[in-house]
Amino acid sequence: MENISFLAQLVVALSIIIVWVFRYDNIVSEFKHYGLSDMTRNIVGASKIILATILALGCWYEVPVVLASLSMAFLMICAQ
Repeated sequence: MENISFLAQLVVALSIIIVWVFRYDNIVSEFKHYGLSDMTRNIVGASKIILATILALGCWYEVPVVLASLSMAFLMICAQ
């Protein structure tokens, strides 16, 4: 079970980082399409990158992974 949790944390963390760092142009166009401000985009992006980093670090260190995962889930639900 620990291996599944470890793998899930890494998959989510890497996915978020890839989207918000390497595919940032898509994020910019999506936020503009929905009429959201640049400040909102930057806050959401920084939050997701921080939470993804915490999730990744949680594989090796004692960090608040549950809080980070719930916060990430909240941000993803809000995006729907």
